[in-house]
Amino acid sequence: MVWIGALAAAVVTGTGAAAGYLGLVTGALPLDVGAGRRSRPLGPQAVDIAAPREVVFDVIAQPYLGRATRAMREKVLVLERGSDMVLAAHRTPVAGGRLTATTVETVRFSRPERVDFRLVRGPVPAVTESFTLTEQESGTRLVYEGELATDLWRAGQWWGGLVAPRWEATVAASLASVRQEAERREVLR
Repeated sequence: MVWIGALAAAVVTGTGAAAGYLGLVTGALPLDVGAGRRSRPLGPQAVDIAAPREVVFDVIAQPYLGRATRAMREKVLVLERGSDMVLAAHRTPVAGGRLTATTVETVRFSRPERVDFRLVRGPVPAVTESFTLTEQESGTRLVYEGELATDLWRAGQWWGGLVAPRWEATVAASLASVRQEAERREVLR
């Protein structure tokens, strides 16, 4: 009979750990305890785009301030909108597409040179990011930089080491998408 109790305790513990992990990965169970906070840089990543800065800015801002395409509506849901800032939920497939992580971020627009993001809810307690747009002779240079913070000392540092590469890969895909759309729009002008 003792082994049944031990088995039940192991099942409950395992189930709780799995649920906690899934909650953390998907952003449904944010962990922000404020103890042992460590930060790490995100980026920089830069992409040169053969389109004017205003066009690039409009491509970045469209899902938030304008009418989003169907594909973007599946990824971004604007929860609240102001004149220069929105609160938006971002959905990102994780675990080979079997799960969806949802982050909630503020997005602030400083036309035409900058877009800033600040995490409100997600798999880590804090992320700040910026897209900076600089005019160049051949078009626009878009530079991404940020900082990701985790709590709980080494455990949080380990978690940040898992989250950061995926976060940066998602940003890289976004930058490639912005480049493609901005250059497409420039050809059509």
